[in-house]
Amino acid sequence: MFIDIDDIRIHYESFGEGEPILLLHGWGGQIESWGPVIPSLAQGRKVYALDFPGFGSSAQPPKPWDVMDYTAMLLRFMDQIGLEKTDVMGHSFGGRVTILLSATAPERVGKVILVDSAGLIPKRTWRYYFKVYSYKALKRVAACRPLAALLKGVGVDAKKIVAKRGGSSDYRALPECMRATFVKVVNQDLRPYLKQIKASALLIWGRNDTDAPVYFGEIMEKEIPDAGLVVLENAGHFAYLDRFGDFDKIVKNYIHFEKRG
Repeated sequence: MFIDIDDIRIHYESFGEGEPILLLHGWGGQIESWGPVIPSLAQGRKVYALDFPGFGSSAQPPKPWDVMDYTAMLLRFMDQIGLEKTDVMGHSFGGRVTILLSATAPERVGKVILVDSAGLIPKRTWRYYFKVYSYKALKRVAACRPLAALLKGVGVDAKKIVAKRGGSSDYRALPECMRATFVKVVNQDLRPYLKQIKASALLIWGRNDTDAPVYFGEIMEKEIPDAGLVVLENAGHFAYLDRFGDFDKIVKNYIHFEKRG
């Protein structure tokens, strides 16, 4: 199904019947990224899932967005489909939007489930800062034609090095608008919003998550007033897939799931 929100075509689907729950996928994901989660929850709940603008079958945003833009869009989406209040589950980037939605529009959110959620600024080592600032310096050199030509004369192609080091392969594959969106999103620290979340929150993490480390979940558990953290062993950033059986039981117990029929 498709709807238009501020001239952006949004793809979404709904499954099952019962009390609503809204699923928000991670960066680079789409509705299908939830895998077995949707059909399992749809046995007793009305499940809504959408492709965020810039992902799946939804159109790109008209300009680079930050998490606030995605949250504002989500509220308009909920208004348009008549979803007054709902439980919300967010994975990774979807967790960012869930945090901001829960903090700024508490009347629209029931229970919250954050799965390997992003939203905090990670701890940085000196190696990280050395890499970042050396890259920025080399980028300036590459932009200066005389210096770039001088280096190329001694066998150093600054432009090629900058192109090679300019982010991950996933980042380089993004359209320009989504690259700028990615930069805005990852540099937003949502920690100040945690204390504003009034909803009950279940935090589920994979012990081996390297994208959003377990200490993210530990911080969120301490700072969200009503939160509990469950860490799944032998699971990574996609804990809901790595340990689906356990994940499914934990979530259903938390939302008081009742299977139909």
